[in-house]
Amino acid sequence: MTARKASGPSPTQARAWFAARGWKVFPFQREVWQAALAGQSGLLHASTGAGKTYAVWFAALQRAALPKRPRAGIKVLWLTPMRALAADTLRALQESATDLLPSWQIEARTGDTGSAQRARQNKRLPDALVTTPESLTLMLSKADALTQFAQLDMVIIDEWHELMGNKRGVQTQLALARLRQWNPGLVVWGLSATLGNLAQARQALMADGVAVEGHVAKDIVVDTLIPDHPSRFPWGGHLGLQMLPRVIAEIAQHATTLVFTNTRSQAELWYQNMLDARPDWAGLIALHHGSLAKEVRDWVESGLKSGQLKAVICTSSLDLGVDFLPVERVLQIGSAKGIARLLQRAGRSGHAPGRVSRLTLVPTQSMELLEAAGARQAVAARDIEARPVPYKPLDVLVQHLVTIALGGGFRSEELLAEVRTAWSFRDLTDEEWQWALDFVARGGQTLAVYPEYRRVLPDEEGVYRVPDVTIGRRHRMGIGTIVSDASLQVKYVSGGRLGSVEESFISRLKKGDHFLFAGRILEFVRLHEMTAYVRRATGSRGAVPRWQGGKMPMSSELAHAALEQLRLATMNGADTLGPEMRAIAPLLATQQKWSALPTPDTTVIETMHSREGRHLFMFPFAGRSVHIGLASLIAWRVARLTPVTFSIAVNDYGFELLAAQEVDWAAVLDVGHGADAGLFGTDRLLEDVLSSLNATELSQRRFREIARIAGLIFQGFPGQSKSARQLQASSALFFSVFRQHDAGNLLLTQAQREVLEQELELTRLRATLEELQARRISFHATARATPFGFALMVERFREKLSTEKLSDRVARMVRELEKAAGP
Repeated sequence: MTARKASGPSPTQARAWFAARGWKVFPFQREVWQAALAGQSGLLHASTGAGKTYAVWFAALQRAALPKRPRAGIKVLWLTPMRALAADTLRALQESATDLLPSWQIEARTGDTGSAQRARQNKRLPDALVTTPESLTLMLSKADALTQFAQLDMVIIDEWHELMGNKRGVQTQLALARLRQWNPGLVVWGLSATLGNLAQARQALMADGVAVEGHVAKDIVVDTLIPDHPSRFPWGGHLGLQMLPRVIAEIAQHATTLVFTNTRSQAELWYQNMLDARPDWAGLIALHHGSLAKEVRDWVESGLKSGQLKAVICTSSLDLGVDFLPVERVLQIGSAKGIARLLQRAGRSGHAPGRVSRLTLVPTQSMELLEAAGARQAVAARDIEARPVPYKPLDVLVQHLVTIALGGGFRSEELLAEVRTAWSFRDLTDEEWQWALDFVARGGQTLAVYPEYRRVLPDEEGVYRVPDVTIGRRHRMGIGTIVSDASLQVKYVSGGRLGSVEESFISRLKKGDHFLFAGRILEFVRLHEMTAYVRRATGSRGAVPRWQGGKMPMSSELAHAALEQLRLATMNGADTLGPEMRAIAPLLATQQKWSALPTPDTTVIETMHSREGRHLFMFPFAGRSVHIGLASLIAWRVARLTPVTFSIAVNDYGFELLAAQEVDWAAVLDVGHGADAGLFGTDRLLEDVLSSLNATELSQRRFREIARIAGLIFQGFPGQSKSARQLQASSALFFSVFRQHDAGNLLLTQAQREVLEQELELTRLRATLEELQARRISFHATARATPFGFALMVERFREKLSTEKLSDRVARMVRELEKAAGP
């Protein structure tokens, strides 16, 4: 029997392996190899498809050739944000290791890993393991975790830009802090693409490390499918199906196309309508989103890799780095709302060095042509959004304390020092630490009488451990920070799983009702033990599940780019600009004729009287989330000056305030214009925002997620899952008890902070107010709704009218406005 190679390749052997495949080693790949061989950690930032995987993997293989390398146990840990990526990454790593380091075992461990393989890994981990943050944390909760990871040499975090901005990234930081405590010489590398704050991204991974930029020539083409007749009076909420014939024509010209939508419901409807229009494409087009069964998603991904599928209608479930080399084209239905997301999706085509990535924007209404023009400008300038790192999320810390208590236990002072090495907790105070420790040790002030909330206790040596097997089992089942509303499995009566839909949708169905899911018309048969049983139905109509989730607001970078396009149109005319702006030149001309165009230096404010009342329209171009906070804030500040009640409507471009009585807006706005405490003032901003909104209700909704992550709410053992109503009732009870009896509970404080920063974007709201102070106000009293104002009126109608009535009313208004606008 021939001895298997036990040490890694030399740099020369690595280059030879590349050359044998007709590849060349890029300078950034050599830079990563040299840094890792010198024991340095770092962040590699390069565009999608540039060769990041082999840069860090070959660094890990070459480190195996260094002297005194460990022979047994896990050496390399590869973290990926998605299970789907794990299988693809595993194949790529195994291919090179088979040639260069055949003695190594390389495996994956995710929620999809079988029980037999898990049991084998529990005894001994492979040499290299591809896993997720959740699976890593589960392994750290084992009593023998230190022994298992004692020989770990290198950790690679793939798609770090997807993790760093959420609590999964914080979970990863804490896991790395534990691994570094055990292995002080641990080498850590993060991989990122499409990221605007690289310095912070590196800091969040490591205290000290290098930043490597992968400068590989990568052509990205972004263009737009221009509608034949863009409306002068646009309104949001369209699915974009009027563009279906054009989209089908584009798909027909290419071997394989990805069609991205922004919601799962939209993907379902586009797939069904495309199949109705091209029944000969049955079996050649497919649907992919996160609520479909894994078996369905695996089949679709396999078809993409083999080139057997003509098109896949998908959501963000295919955003990340699975390599689909046959994909030639990407279509984005509607605005991508952000430059990073647009570039990420563009990179799904031409996913290899030297190939062109092409994304075509498909607007669903005329204002998205303005966004498309701005997006192309921002892509050319590489003006990419930053992803802020969460700051001191104590729910994640509370969960981590129980995890470490399970994984061998901890001493308070030692773990505090370790936790502070995680970037998100670098400023953790002694008081906050003691609060978190007290919360898991005795349930804090209010839960001390309940034994199940005494989750960790110190032994006689001062080591905190989990005292009860049941508590440990419940905790392991709740590990992670991904929180979704309760969903029900959808299965055929005859067998076979289709995926999952939210409980709130299924609860509205009666036996015999039809609905559209997984690209099929289904008939609801019965609900039994959190499973909806269905059968295939005939016909072409059915309700479409709506998955909960906020609308994506337009990013600051895209908003600024759109305003710059409007500035150029104001100066030179839209006809002198790109194809998107030329297409909406009639819309912009009407807006200018009746009012004005907003620009980076000018805020347009319009007032109008109608049978509904007195309207104010303002167009800061700050995104939907900021406009919710801004409209509520201004309404509240005006109401302090004069008794008045407002109805509010918002979109990404501005907001409407509607009052029954007269408001002297010119006088009121003079009060607020400037850096005083008027309408646009930032003094007392936090207090005013909390007063202007139902902050308690918003915080209570946010607290549901926090309570689950912190382990206050148990979702049930397998087969005994609790319903969404039960979980909401439990979190509401905790919220109420804490507010009444433990007002200083830091989880309540966190809930309020997350509402302000994530839902209302307080930092961005403050910046918008400062911009409004600096801008000139262009004030216009209009006789009728302008194109920009009309879109806001429709947003308000949508809240109170059925789809049919809304369409009728909008069509009537458009006819009247078109007549007034003239030819």
